[in-house]
Amino acid sequence: MPLEVRQIPILSDNYCYLLRDPVSGAVAVIDPGEAQPVMQQAGSCGWKITHILLTHHHHDHIGGIAEIKAATGATVIGPAKEQQKISLLEQTLDGGQQLLFGSETAEIFSVPGHTLGHIAFWFRNSALLFSGDSLFALGCGRLFEGTGEMMWQSLKQYLSLPPETLVYCAHEYTLSNARFALNVDPDNSDLIQRVEEIERLRQHSQPTVPSRLGDEFATNPFLRPGDPKIRKRLAMSQASDEEVFTELRHRKDNF
Repeated sequence: MPLEVRQIPILSDNYCYLLRDPVSGAVAVIDPGEAQPVMQQAGSCGWKITHILLTHHHHDHIGGIAEIKAATGATVIGPAKEQQKISLLEQTLDGGQQLLFGSETAEIFSVPGHTLGHIAFWFRNSALLFSGDSLFALGCGRLFEGTGEMMWQSLKQYLSLPPETLVYCAHEYTLSNARFALNVDPDNSDLIQRVEEIERLRQHSQPTVPSRLGDEFATNPFLRPGDPKIRKRLAMSQASDEEVFTELRHRKDNF
């Protein structure tokens, strides 16, 4: 049976997630930047939180840990390389490891770039990717701690995942990402059609997350630095993928 997901808007533009294994009853909250909306949603579902899963150390992803931990006794699990920055961390994970969650197993990706210790959780059987601030719908995270080359090597790992995978990222940034994507890839018919749908959803205050990974493959410029049309648009036809990616990230920062 696939995992059940509840998406919770928190803070100004964050999402965190409740994840329940229907076989075991285990319940995880992923990246709880604040506690009250999480506890409210868990209570309304009748779910008892057993795990707190963290992708990285930024406060908008960990701000609710202490309160949720005190209320539930849930085990706090997160990135090994950021152990010194997350005070309540009890179990650490790094890329290549696995996490048993009820009857499911999450495969862990090390995805440095946004932060140096950032990890992501991929639940193969349920085709769910919790990417934190590494991959966004039509975008990727800012390079606060890492380099463009580092981030591209991180994101490349997602290219091997099944296209039906649902990407649960941590922010509602899709509309601004879409406008940038059109700027560097204006003739992409798949992108044009997707942007129309994104605009319709946001006009009605509807979430654009999760997105389908196959749609990211076709329309997210940060997953396509090798695309000849994007390279031509940037006047970088002979550059490496890392160089094109870094230029895309630089332009997005200044867009």
